[in-house]
Amino acid sequence: MSENQQPEQNQPLTGAPSPEELEAAQAANEFDALTVAQAEVATLQAKNAELADSYLRAKAEAENARRRAEDEISKARKFALESFAESLLPVADSLEAGLAIKEATSEQLREGSEATLKQLKSALERNKVVEINPASGDKFDPHQHQAISMVPAEQEANTVVSVLQKGYLIAERVLRPALVTVAAPK
Repeated sequence: MSENQQPEQNQPLTGAPSPEELEAAQAANEFDALTVAQAEVATLQAKNAELADSYLRAKAEAENARRRAEDEISKARKFALESFAESLLPVADSLEAGLAIKEATSEQLREGSEATLKQLKSALERNKVVEINPASGDKFDPHQHQAISMVPAEQEANTVVSVLQKGYLIAERVLRPALVTVAAPK
C-alpha cells in the first residue's frame, strides 16, 4: 500500500464523520436555528408593535367619533327646541296684542282667538305635531286613543262615539292619546 492509501489511525475506515465533526455540525445547526428563531421573534415583535399602534389609533378614532356624535345630538336637540320656540313666538305676540286691547268686544276677542289658534296649529304642524281627532264611527285604535268610557250607541262596537280631548302625534309618535268614548257591544 502506498502512503495515500493507508488509513490513518484516527479516522474510521467507513468515511463517517467523527464525533467532533458531528458536534460541530450540531452546534452550527443550533446556531442557525437560534438565528432563525431570533429573526422570527424580531418580526413578531415588530408586528405586535404595529398591531398595538393600529389598535390605539382605532380606539382613539372610535372615541372621537362617539364624541362628535354626542356633540351633534346635543346641537340637534338644542336647535330643534330653538326652532320650535321660534315658531311659537308669533302666537305669544298675538295673545299679548289681544290682551292689550282694553275695550275689545266679544266678537273681536273671538276673531283674535281664532286667528291665534290658527297660528298655533300652523306652528305645531311645521314642527310635525299632528292632531289625533278621530271622527265618530272610526275604529278604536288603542295605540292612538284612550277609552274613557264605553257607552251604548247605534254604531258598531269598539268604534269612537265622541272625542273628549284631542290627542297629538309628534313625528308619528304619540305625544298624547285622544280621549274618547267608545261604543259598547250590543
